[in-house]
Amino acid sequence: MSTARWLSPCSPKETLSRDRPSDPPSRRSEFACPARREPGDPRTLSAVEASSWQGQLGLLYPRRMSMNHSLRQTISQRLLRWSVQAIADAGRPRAAVALTLVHAGFGAGLPGFAEYTSWSEAPALLLTRRPGHMRRHAGQWALPGGRMDPGETAEQAALRELEEEVGLALDPNQILGRLDDYATRSGFVITPLVIWGDAARNLHPAPEEVASVHRIPLSEFLREDAPLLDPPHEAGGQPVLRMPLADNWIAAPTAAMLYQFREVLLLGRETRVSHFDQPHFTWR
Repeated sequence: MSTARWLSPCSPKETLSRDRPSDPPSRRSEFACPARREPGDPRTLSAVEASSWQGQLGLLYPRRMSMNHSLRQTISQRLLRWSVQAIADAGRPRAAVALTLVHAGFGAGLPGFAEYTSWSEAPALLLTRRPGHMRRHAGQWALPGGRMDPGETAEQAALRELEEEVGLALDPNQILGRLDDYATRSGFVITPLVIWGDAARNLHPAPEEVASVHRIPLSEFLREDAPLLDPPHEAGGQPVLRMPLADNWIAAPTAAMLYQFREVLLLGRETRVSHFDQPHFTWR
């Protein structure tokens, strides 16, 4: 099993950080504890070795990939082999989110990402930003999704929320599978569904739920500095996980699901994420 492990002791370093992505940066002491890399991890390979990995794996450099049958088949097979860890709700409300593979299109529409003059068929994931007026999780990065209605399955909820939030209507056969449940500090149990969204050329964000929608290239989730692990909130606790995004970052729980997507489906590594904690501002 290859996972991001919390390494201690760690040497502190002063960095620029944000309590939440929308805040101005401030200086704080951050523990410089990168995820441990196992032998054979492609993140540690030389350029020549990495080139060999690209030929064998086909997923190390998604910028050169297309949303084609080969990619769908690879991800589907890895999901079929994946032993999902479900979490009993124990009275907690349940939610579902959609990790939706789409064309990169004309780009992510964010600073630090390439813009394309013609439509790109490179694979990307849909991410949204929540509006600032929302009562909970305002301004945060999110995957399309939300609370499950009574009698609704996670699959049904993910497809419904995908259509309601970004205007993307898909058939149930576009669902490729599930990743592990994640219990949030705000009291929900979230089930992530991996969905094949095809080109998704005409997206229509619902302004009451979505401030903006972005096509993030899969290559962004394979950065060498991912994941970002912060110290536990309390002694004996678990590290807090974030994922870098251009010169910003995404907080768990969304970051935890993106990290497992990367590890299990892009790199073919058995990696669990439900133990990772969340930044304080996501607890509300």
